Amino acid sequence: MKRRLKCLKEAQAFVEKFEGALGKGKGRRLYAFKVMMTKKLIKFNRDFENFKTACIPWESRIKEVESHFGSSVASYFIFLRWMYGLNLVLFGFVFGLVVIPEVLMGMPYGSIARKTVPRDEQDSAMDFSVLFEFGGYCKYSIMFYGYYNNQRSIGLLQFRLPLSYLLVGVGIFGYSLMVVIRTMARNANEGGDGAEEGAFTFSWKLFTSWDYLIGNPETADNKFASTTTSFKESIVDEQENLKDENIHLRRFLRVIANILILCCLGGSGYLIYYVVKRSQEFAKKDRNELTWLQKNEVEIVMSLLGLVCPPLFEVISELEEYHPRIALKWQLARIFALFLGNLYTFLFALFDEVNAKLDNEKEIKNETIWALKEYYDNYTLHHNVTENIPPPNISPADVIRGPCWETEVGIEFVKLTVSDIQVTYLTILIGDFLRAVIVRFLNYCWCWDLEAGFPSYGEFDISGNVLGLIFNQGMIWMGAFYAPGLVGINVLRLLSSMYYQCWAVMSCNVPHERVFKASRSNNFYMGLLLLVLFLSLMPVIYSIMTLPPSFDCGPFSGKDQMYDVIMETIEKDLPPFMADIFSYASNPGLIMPAVLLMVLAIYYLNAVSKAYQNSNMDLKRKMQMVEGCVFGCCKSSGSSHSSSRSQATRASARYCPRTSTRSRHGKRKRWTTTTKIVSSKEFLFVLDIKFGTKSNFKGVIYAI
Repeated sequence: MKRRLKCLKEAQAFVEKFEGALGKGKGRRLYAFKVMMTKKLIKFNRDFENFKTACIPWESRIKEVESHFGSSVASYFIFLRWMYGLNLVLFGFVFGLVVIPEVLMGMPYGSIARKTVPRDEQDSAMDFSVLFEFGGYCKYSIMFYGYYNNQRSIGLLQFRLPLSYLLVGVGIFGYSLMVVIRTMARNANEGGDGAEEGAFTFSWKLFTSWDYLIGNPETADNKFASTTTSFKESIVDEQENLKDENIHLRRFLRVIANILILCCLGGSGYLIYYVVKRSQEFAKKDRNELTWLQKNEVEIVMSLLGLVCPPLFEVISELEEYHPRIALKWQLARIFALFLGNLYTFLFALFDEVNAKLDNEKEIKNETIWALKEYYDNYTLHHNVTENIPPPNISPADVIRGPCWETEVGIEFVKLTVSDIQVTYLTILIGDFLRAVIVRFLNYCWCWDLEAGFPSYGEFDISGNVLGLIFNQGMIWMGAFYAPGLVGINVLRLLSSMYYQCWAVMSCNVPHERVFKASRSNNFYMGLLLLVLFLSLMPVIYSIMTLPPSFDCGPFSGKDQMYDVIMETIEKDLPPFMADIFSYASNPGLIMPAVLLMVLAIYYLNAVSKAYQNSNMDLKRKMQMVEGCVFGCCKSSGSSHSSSRSQATRASARYCPRTSTRSRHGKRKRWTTTTKIVSSKEFLFVLDIKFGTKSNFKGVIYAI
């Protein structure tokens, strides 16, 4: 009876579930409609996912590059696309909250001195040589800091431009920091299943790598090239792990290589400091007497150092013979040190020039105050009036003005960015395209094989391009505060670089001789970018908190410090209790305990993270032990599938680490090595080599 009641309940549940399909009339039609709508919804979701994938910018280009050059080269273009998206958002902030309000609601060009070209510069203000160096009308435009007025509010909307300028300048760093950290956290969670990075690599690629939905022959060729390249990458990884080397000779050569690289870094830093000091001496002379080389000496030297030193580092790194991925990281770190040293040497020399301009500005300010005082005294003396004295009737082009050090700093950053673009594009055009043309068309009539020997086709320089992109972004972060138009220039540069470099790498370059795959995340690139972001923030914060702004240009003119605009807003626009809250929050007695609490919280979270990592490693070791026992049982059953339970138990005891360490032939053998092989089994021939016979291999397949 119980069995019948159970069968009856199952039948009732089945009828209730499929009542529409089993019934007649409206119920059946309603069920058919639900099934149809469910299928339509599934199809819509699939098509929408395909549409979202198709909307990803340059996805097909990057996949094509990855299929021919590997994931390491493709990771650069993925990083370039990510940087383009970041700069597009920064461009929206700067132009939406700073440039557009000034253009629409600010005073027009020629109305005041800061928006007018001086009289003695107007004759040459439209010359190409002047505009090429961002002088003339470019200098007195919305591209640079000095153009913006210091009115507290502008237009009908009473837009607070000085406050917006400061908040956007600092907000660029805040938004960039948030996005970089969020991306690093998301990349760290990729592949967070606890498996080893190299587990089952060859097996997965062998059985699951092909896409059976491909119907286009060209797409099939690309997929074939991608799969072949992927196998090459994994085989190189396996070979590098099994390599045996002379450790003492290798250490000696690595020490020699690092000494040579340190000498190169020190020499490049001294050369830049020397060139910047020379440029300061040239600035005191008449520009018409200087040659083009003397005017652009700093930019040329920095660009040439960035062009010559990375290949030199790559030649020196041949002494070390690292794994390609490790060698790439060392190369990135060295080029990072080169660019960082060059950039900060340039900044130190530039701030020396800024201090000299501040001294000159004080003199001009005192002369201006004295001239105005003389004008008001003379007017009072001649007209016997002490009130409502009109300002001097002087044309804005004839007004005495200071050097405006913020605009000069912005011009230097813009010139560095533009010269970097020119050198990069010319290097690709001459060093890659022209080299490929010579090899392609002169190889048939030359004395030796140009493809196999010198000069051969060029390889894509991953480390140089990545570091160039990162340090270009660092210059954008630093220079955007002094030149708001610099963000727009960088957006155009990244957009053109994607098309230009994709064309160059597909038509002029060949894959690396030692193909290797990139890490499963781009956190190494992001870590360098985060460090550059922090190092770019320090000079801007130093200038905001320490250096006085120019008295006659920019949105902060007339104030002792740039951050005074925030205090002015708190005092005049916010209720009194808000001012009290800000004063209490800025009290050192409250800030120090808050910082101490954050340090303790970071220490606690770090300790918890290490505990979780240790627990994870313990679980992995236990899983390896279980795999070892299962493998022993399967190895016994591989020779005879009709073995009894006692035979499987004896085989398990023979190979399990907790029971015995004796091998089949009676010799002592550590099971940990075999367990490691089992947990990292990869591809058929690797398994065959490691386990020896086909019967053992069948046992492994049976265990899988």
